[in-house]
Amino acid sequence: MLDVAHLSKRYPAPGGDLHVVRDVSFQVEPGQTLAIMGPSGSGKSTLLAMLGGLEVPSDGTIRLDGIDPYAGGAAERAAFRNREVGFVFQEHQLLPGCTALDNVVLPALASGRVTETQEQRGRELLRRVGLSERAGHLPGELSGGERQRVAVARAMLLGPRLLLADEPTGQLDSHTADSVTDLLVEITNEAGGMLVVVTHAERLASRVGTVRQLVDGVLQ
Repeated sequence: MLDVAHLSKRYPAPGGDLHVVRDVSFQVEPGQTLAIMGPSGSGKSTLLAMLGGLEVPSDGTIRLDGIDPYAGGAAERAAFRNREVGFVFQEHQLLPGCTALDNVVLPALASGRVTETQEQRGRELLRRVGLSERAGHLPGELSGGERQRVAVARAMLLGPRLLLADEPTGQLDSHTADSVTDLLVEITNEAGGMLVVVTHAERLASRVGTVRQLVDGVLQ
């Protein structure tokens, strides 16, 4: 379970602290998907960064299966992120000089090398997202939707409990966006993981499941 309790983030500013996220609490159960909607500047990306161990909260707690990613130091937090959390961003962030398969297995390099088992899983994930025949292609040889599918496969390589997606279809046409969204939900459900998507797009949110609104940093 993802358990978020009274989470806040504020930044010092000349006129007083800037409150970006205010006292946010929610839970996500295994197999559940959650879309958090809100306009630009509402705090969505900051909230997602805190959930993923990228941004230290000012107040409140995050626990994933009972583990607080912020209880240890930076090294422990990085290991937690790599092991337990998968990220899909609006920009696919693939390495342009690496093949689709190399990009998928990239998270495994944090442990020093890619094992044969991990490479096989990478190939299986590419098959799962419909890109078996594109494993040896560079990102520049793939369409926008294909690159985002590679990013989804990469996020799932190490079997994360929590998948976080930040406007994952923002640069895709509506048909491709629907396909990528459905893939995110399907893979999460099959793995028994948890998916949190932040977006301003109603079309995406409607395909995810539970929808909450974030307004001026407050979750409604």
